[in-house]
Amino acid sequence: MSKYENKQRLPAEAEYQEELERLKQLDEHPVPPGWRMSPVAVGKFVEGDKKLGIERKFVCEPEVVTRVVIALCTNRGALLVGEPGTAKSLLSELIAAAASGDSSLMIQGGAVNSVNQLLYTWNEALLRQHGPCVEALVPSPLLRAMRDGKFLRFEEIARCPQTLQDSVLSILSDRVISIPELAGDDGVIYASEGFNIIATSNSVDEGVNRMSAALKRRMNFEQVKPIARLGDEIDVVVRQTEKLNAKAGITFKPDPMVLEVLVTVFHELRNGQSIAGRSTDRLAGSAMSTAEAVAVAHAMSVHAFYYADGRMTVESLVHFLLGSALKDKPEDRRRLRHYFDTEIAERRGDHWKALYAQRHLL
Repeated sequence: MSKYENKQRLPAEAEYQEELERLKQLDEHPVPPGWRMSPVAVGKFVEGDKKLGIERKFVCEPEVVTRVVIALCTNRGALLVGEPGTAKSLLSELIAAAASGDSSLMIQGGAVNSVNQLLYTWNEALLRQHGPCVEALVPSPLLRAMRDGKFLRFEEIARCPQTLQDSVLSILSDRVISIPELAGDDGVIYASEGFNIIATSNSVDEGVNRMSAALKRRMNFEQVKPIARLGDEIDVVVRQTEKLNAKAGITFKPDPMVLEVLVTVFHELRNGQSIAGRSTDRLAGSAMSTAEAVAVAHAMSVHAFYYADGRMTVESLVHFLLGSALKDKPEDRRRLRHYFDTEIAERRGDHWKALYAQRHLL
C-alpha cells in the first residue's frame, strides 16, 4: 500500500513523479552539487514543456522562475514576496520537489516562537535515561534540511520574531549549527551540498513582526505578482478545479462559460479595472485571488454535483461569491453593488444578464 493512498493532497514530488523522472533522465545540462536535476530542468518542470509533455504548473514571466532558481544555486537563498493567493507557496513547493526531491521540509513562521522550535528539541524520555545524545535529539525541518542537503521551505518568514529571523541569517552565512549539549563532532552540524532556504512573505499582512533588515540584505527578493492575463487565469482555474473535482469524485465537467464569468469578476475586482479598461472599486477585505477563484469554482461544482444534478449555473454564483468577496469590511457590500450596477448591468450575453439578476442578494 502506497503511503500516499487515500490522501487528500499529494506533495508535488508524488503528484508529478512521472514528469520528474522523465526530466531527470533527459537532462543534459550541468547539475549543481546536491541537486537532483539541472536549473534548466527545474525551470521546465515549473513552466512546462509541450515537447516533453510537461504540464505548465505556474503562470508568470519565465524570468521570474529563472531568477529564483539561480538564487538557490548560490548561498543567498530566495524570498518570494507578494499578495495573498499569488501561489508563492506553490512555487516554492514545485522548485523544492524538482531540485531536492522533497517538498515536505517546511516551517511556518507564525508557529515558531523559540530557537528550539527553529533548530531542535529533545526526546524527554531518552534525555532522562541517557542524557544528551544523538538518539535523543529531535531535529527540526531546518536541521534535517541542512543534514540531508535539501531545501527548507520557510513559509511567512516575517511572522516569526526578528531574533529568530537573525538566527536564519547566521545559518545562511555560516552554513553550520552548533549543538552545545553534544560533545565532539556530534555537536556540530554542517550543511550538506544542496541545502538552501526558499522563503515566502505576505506583502499585505506581515503580522506583528517586521522583516529583519539584515535578512532582507542576505536573501534574493522576488516579487510574485497576480496573473496578469485573463486567459491565463481562466486556464489555471479550469485546470485546478478539474483536479479538485476529480479528487472529490465529481464526475461532470464544469461549465466553461460559468467559470469564465467567475474568473472575470475576480480578475476585475482584484485589479480595480474592468477588462475594457474602466476603473472599478477594489474590495478592502478580500484579495480576490486566483486561489480564491479556484475555491469558489470547486464549491460550485460540489453544489451542482450533489444538489443540482450536475448543472452549474451563473444564478448560483453570487451565493458563493459572497463568502469570498465580503469579509469583515461592511463597505465592501456597497462597492460590490456599485460594480454590479456599473459593469455587470451593461454587459451583453445571457450569462451576464443571469448574473445581474441576482444583484438583490448583495
